[in-house]
Amino acid sequence: MRLGILTSGGDCPGLNAVIRGFCKYAFNNIEGVEIYGIEEGYLGLIEKMYRPLYPADVENILDLGGTILGSTRTPYKQMTVTGNGERTRLQAMVENYKKLKLDGLIALGGAGTHKTASLLSVEGCNVIGLPKTIDNDIYGTDVTFGFHTAVQTAADCIKRIRTTADSHSRVFFVEVMGNKVGWLTLYSGIAGGADAIFIPEISYSEAGLAEYLKKRKEAGCRSTIIAVAEGAISDREAAMNKKERKDYLASVGNASAAVRCATVAELNTGISCRSTVLGHIQRGGDPSAYDKVLSTEIGAYGAQLAKAGKFGVTVCVRGSKLSYNSLTEIAGRTKYVPADSQMVTLAKDIGIYFGEQ
Repeated sequence: MRLGILTSGGDCPGLNAVIRGFCKYAFNNIEGVEIYGIEEGYLGLIEKMYRPLYPADVENILDLGGTILGSTRTPYKQMTVTGNGERTRLQAMVENYKKLKLDGLIALGGAGTHKTASLLSVEGCNVIGLPKTIDNDIYGTDVTFGFHTAVQTAADCIKRIRTTADSHSRVFFVEVMGNKVGWLTLYSGIAGGADAIFIPEISYSEAGLAEYLKKRKEAGCRSTIIAVAEGAISDREAAMNKKERKDYLASVGNASAAVRCATVAELNTGISCRSTVLGHIQRGGDPSAYDKVLSTEIGAYGAQLAKAGKFGVTVCVRGSKLSYNSLTEIAGRTKYVPADSQMVTLAKDIGIYFGEQ
């Protein structure tokens, strides 16, 4: 059996641990298996950039951050676009899949990666998706690998910022990754002891925020920490159409969500506000012990599915067990944070503010 494996899209902790788990299972349980690491994500399949992987290549990568295969973002929207009479990227991938004589392709990635994997599956390629993203937004799985490590990193940063905020009696808006969904901000905000959490699924009131900050100051609170998802928006922004919001963002220099929050809050209250954007630090570093175990499980289970000839699926976590979903059923669907979810309700019950008027 000849199998290809690639990592596509943004990196996250645990990619190498998954590659290792997949390869170790395959080398130990699939007779005569050949594994080819496809470099730079789908770009490697388009341009035939690959190399054989041997047991020694994956022996000591469990703790290693990033991905030994490299990764690029190859937008899903460009996969079926033709130009100057040339073949599409999708056609190139299907042709090269066949030229490489692959029996299966394992794609580690997030939402965009899974949409492309679904396209390949429809075109007759044997594909298995493995759910990677710090956003935890892949539909049909309780958790994705990399998420818990990113939560730990962001929560640690929030706790550290608290000390400087207390020292100077300031309000800090800490921006956490998450453009469309707020799982990472929600969990890291709770774990980091944030006083308020703003996520894309629940727009915040600028007037309500000002009143909240004033009340905390009157109550003698030395600091206020607000975890802000990069995709968080105010009620005012939520009421804008796409063009209006684009013009609005341009008018404020396309400032980040945390910067916009801090600027408006300080203008409305006179309270000293600061913003910190955590950025790519959330993607880097070695995975947590939890993610090392989960990544190993997911990688090995993906190899188990390949051995059984179960393709056209993506691995998922349901409770404490691994299972799978059809690629075509989950591709293009997003797992959002329900406004009435148990975790949001819990956060509100312990006094965390979500931007209400």
